Amino acid sequence: MTTSNAARDIDTSRPHSARMYDYYLGGKDHFEVDKQAAETVAAAYPGIFVCARENRAFMHRATRVLAQEHGIRQWLDIGTGIPTEPNLHQVAQSVVPEARVVYADNDPLVLKYAERLMRSTAQGRTTYLEADVNDPDTLLNAPALAEVLDRGRPVALSLNALMHFVTDAQDPYGIVGRLLAALPSGSALALSHCTPDFDPATWQKVTDIYTGAGTPVQFRSQKDVARFFDGLDLLDPGVTVGHRWRPDSTVEATDAEVSLWTGVGIKP
Repeated sequence: MTTSNAARDIDTSRPHSARMYDYYLGGKDHFEVDKQAAETVAAAYPGIFVCARENRAFMHRATRVLAQEHGIRQWLDIGTGIPTEPNLHQVAQSVVPEARVVYADNDPLVLKYAERLMRSTAQGRTTYLEADVNDPDTLLNAPALAEVLDRGRPVALSLNALMHFVTDAQDPYGIVGRLLAALPSGSALALSHCTPDFDPATWQKVTDIYTGAGTPVQFRSQKDVARFFDGLDLLDPGVTVGHRWRPDSTVEATDAEVSLWTGVGIKP
C-alpha cells in the first residue's frame, strides 16, 4: 500500500469540487466554504443530490459488469474524490478478490483520507497516487502505478464525473485518447459526465457557479460525451442517462434530475 508525498496544505479559502461532491453525497469531509457553494448549486439545481447518488450507483454497476462479464481484474480510477464506501476496489474485490486498483486524484484532502482507499483484500492490491488527469504522461509513468498494475493485461479506466472539469481548451479527448493508448486490447473505459441536455438554463447557472468559484467546467451533450468512446466497442445500452445504464433496481428519478450521460466501452 503506497501513497505519494505527504499532503500539501489544504486550501479552505475557496470551494473545491471534490469536497462539494462529498456534501452532495451526505458526507462530512468538507468545509463551510464548500457547503455554501454546494447549497448555491442545489438552489439552482435541486437534482444535484440525485445526480451525485446516481453517479456512484453507475460506478458500482459498471465495475461489477466489467469484473463479472469481461474478465477485468485491474482498474485505474482517476478523479477518485473523497472516499465514500463502498469504494471502487470494495465493489471489484467483492466480485474478484484478486482485483487491483490504482486511485489517482490531485486534491490534498483526498490524500489525507487515502488509507480508506487502500484496505485491500489479501489477494488483491490497491494504491493511491497524487496526480492530475491533465498530465496523463506523468500519471502513467508513476512508479506506484507500475507497482500495482500490469499494463500488459486489460485495465479498466474509470473516469467518473471528471471530464466535465476538463474544458475543450485543455484537450479532453486527447487526454482520454492518451490514457487509452497506454492500455492493451480488452481494456475498458467507464465514464460518466454531467450534461445540460435536459435543462440548459439550469446548467448554465451551475456552470456560472463553479466557474465563479474558480473551478472551470464544461458540461457536454450526449453527442460530445459519446466522442470519448470513439474507437471502442460500446456495451449496451450505449451512452445513456445514468440511472438507465443496466439498472439493478427501479429508480424514481427523471432524466433532468440525473442529467448524467454514462457509458462503458471495450478497447478492441
